[in-house]
Amino acid sequence: MRMVFAGALVLSLLPGTLWAGGDDWVPPVTDPLTLKECGECHMAFQAGFLPARSWDKMMDTLDDHFGDNASLPPESVAAIRAYLTANAGDTRPAGLSREFLSWVKPGGMPQRISENPEFVREHRRITPERLKQTQAMTLINCPACHKRAAEGWYEDD
Repeated sequence: MRMVFAGALVLSLLPGTLWAGGDDWVPPVTDPLTLKECGECHMAFQAGFLPARSWDKMMDTLDDHFGDNASLPPESVAAIRAYLTANAGDTRPAGLSREFLSWVKPGGMPQRISENPEFVREHRRITPERLKQTQAMTLINCPACHKRAAEGWYEDD
């Protein structure tokens, strides 16, 4: 009995990013290259929001990345692809990524996290006025409203 209590106590003291798995958490991006290259233009979105096949397609089409040329050297593409696919929602489902991936059709290859029905449902009441108030300006500026988004926490702030 003491061992069970001691184990539970230790787990309860772990920081949120280590002892997570709640509905508002997704494993954060920890790869320095992914953080640097993806984070230059937008928050480096957690790999768990998309299946591996979506990340593959995204890395194959960086020359037209949502209207911008985000091309990278082949060695960077390979390294970032390896990180994203190894941590994709269908490879390592955890917390919020399970909800996001439950909406993806078998074989589906979504590219926009913001088009996921779970994302749409969670943000359905956000008005353009609210986006301006928070200075988010767009729904994909997650840290404007979710202060710990980069850590993988998406609880309502």
